[in-house]
Amino acid sequence: MSANPEAALPIRLNVDDSDSPSDVVDALFLGRFATGEQPYSHSSSIDRVKKGLTLLPPGATVLRAARDDDRSATLAEGEGWTLLVSRWNRGADVTVTAVSEELAAEVLKQSTDDAQDEPEPQPENVAMGFWYVSPRRGPHRTTRQIAAGTWEEVRANYTAPVADALDGLMKVTPDDISGRLLLLHGPPGTGKTSALRTLARSWRDWCQVDCVLDPERLFNDVGYLMDIAIGEDDGSAKGRWRLLLLEDCDELIRGEAKHTAGQALSRLLNLTDGLLGQGRNVLVGVTTNEDLERLHPAVVRPGRCLARIEVGPLTRAESSAWLGSDEGIGRDGTTLAELYALRRGAGPASVPAQERGVDAGLYL
Repeated sequence: MSANPEAALPIRLNVDDSDSPSDVVDALFLGRFATGEQPYSHSSSIDRVKKGLTLLPPGATVLRAARDDDRSATLAEGEGWTLLVSRWNRGADVTVTAVSEELAAEVLKQSTDDAQDEPEPQPENVAMGFWYVSPRRGPHRTTRQIAAGTWEEVRANYTAPVADALDGLMKVTPDDISGRLLLLHGPPGTGKTSALRTLARSWRDWCQVDCVLDPERLFNDVGYLMDIAIGEDDGSAKGRWRLLLLEDCDELIRGEAKHTAGQALSRLLNLTDGLLGQGRNVLVGVTTNEDLERLHPAVVRPGRCLARIEVGPLTRAESSAWLGSDEGIGRDGTTLAELYALRRGAGPASVPAQERGVDAGLYL
């Protein structure tokens, strides 16, 4: 086998100053597959690679190695195969091309077997999935351990009517599910995201929680939607539920959504109680800053929502009790994000809205 992978490129490779060395390594890797010299390919993604592993199988010869600011790429070969390892932070993509499908599978197994590093779960953490469309891999899901307080620890972050409504939601079991849509609405900074993180912890024994990072794309891409509907359950037991979180979906569910979002709203509703959702234990959680009267009537019709909770600011008395002081608290009360800003010593008006609650753990 040639030690010069550039000789296998079937086309001329033109690069300019916008390309990185890693981009060149990616292109060189495709040469033997493109020419048919190695017509079989297998690949795998690893979220957290064990420390100290190179992901190179025995007998590998490194042909190229490149490191950029946030990624590294290694091109290696062996008898009848070529391998590309792309790494970022703790994650990696490993792809093998080979002269036979069996050899490609064997080399990939040698490279990735027992490479996944699973951190020890902490009592305050909950495993949460994150879905997004990758330019290279298409619909993709990764898992992270997310810190989340218990409901008892965070209950005081919510005004009394909201806390009472969330009391019941935190105790829900599969036997209690009567609707498939969970709707949290209200102004920014009131703690909607924090409530969902705590909900993920409260439900972790029976429900897998996944956050969709690009919800605006989800309901306009049928293939992506089907991947989400089928889902990945991390090896959980049969019958385990899934909660898909869609944050800040104002345009999708407001009153004029049918005109502005095309089929997106219909597909959302179909996932909750239509044919797409039939036979699948899927719940959909949506957060929005819209007022209830501006939401599409099909979203809030009776029987569709498991819970519909308006999350507002704490009253002046509740804010004073939370902060231990009246200083900086408005006559009409204060949002959770503003309270954390006051605790840091910054007045709420001096903190940009998009930055409020950063230290509070994303209380949005």
